[in-house]
Amino acid sequence: MQLSHPAAFTVRQLPAANTMKRGMTMAKMTEIRWHGRGGQGAKTAALLLADSAFNTGKYVQGFPEYGPERMGAPITAYNRISDERCTVHSNIYYPDYVVVVDVTLLSAVDVTKGLKPEGAIIINSGKDPEELRPLLRGYTGRVCTIDAGKISTEELGRNFPNTPMLGAVVKVSGLIDEEEFIEDMKGSFKHKFSTKPQVIEGNMKALIRSMKEVKGL
Repeated sequence: MQLSHPAAFTVRQLPAANTMKRGMTMAKMTEIRWHGRGGQGAKTAALLLADSAFNTGKYVQGFPEYGPERMGAPITAYNRISDERCTVHSNIYYPDYVVVVDVTLLSAVDVTKGLKPEGAIIINSGKDPEELRPLLRGYTGRVCTIDAGKISTEELGRNFPNTPMLGAVVKVSGLIDEEEFIEDMKGSFKHKFSTKPQVIEGNMKALIRSMKEVKGL
């Protein structure tokens, strides 16, 4: 079963007691832009990443760009993750990371627009990263690939790429400690799929496997 999330917009700030001391330099904010198609779970993955980062003590935002939400239509979702409170609530135009859940979007959408060269693009594909670079409109930064369709089909029985893509993002970005992330996601899956232990197991296998198999690190 595909992951879902009850909220369409997540902004979570830590209590004032947990804020950084005044006078410290501004912490780096990491911004992520997700490109997918309706029904593939890009929005859900962005919200789950926000929840997991929040549980490790970060300030987070996770939200979609609203538009036609019909099955198969291109959709965009966003994450902001920071050590300090974030007061920006616009879409993300200069992301540190871009996640492409559907490889066919490379020819339909300018997925690398604004992507920082010191960041990375993570693409759902069984191809090696350098095979896809010619499709990235001159982007010179890091290219990573993960065969999320294959992993989800083998571990979940259906092509639900959002769980493997979520694992790949954490692996490539290093934003969350991997062990903390795995434990947090195990708790999330147990809560959501409390009556379906086989779905919990399949999602965990897909998540861990994707973190091991992502190419271009």
